[in-house]
Amino acid sequence: MYQMSYAETIEDSAYDKRGQEKEVFTLAIMQLREAKEKGPNSDEAITALTTIGRLWTFLIEDLGSDENSLPENLRADLISIGLWCVKQADKIRSGESDDFDGLIEINENIRDGLN
Repeated sequence: MYQMSYAETIEDSAYDKRGQEKEVFTLAIMQLREAKEKGPNSDEAITALTTIGRLWTFLIEDLGSDENSLPENLRADLISIGLWCVKQADKIRSGESDDFDGLIEINENIRDGLN
């Protein structure tokens, strides 16, 4: 019977987690594209902005944890990006902006970096 080493298990777990994160980003991006098409006051926009807010709130909390193994500089940069995304979503939700493009582009870049 084959037994994986602890290091292989940890590596696989990290890979699985990145894959799950990539899927969630892909879903959020698809929702943002649909929201852009339907408009900032649409049900699709509410769904997309809620998804992006929840995603980044979760990630910011994880990135701020001492247990997160990413380098501190990268964690800080990702937290800054996440805060921007949450603020941009709030601006769209409140009618201060209707610019989904920035949210889409940033989240695509983050998703594409999860390899």
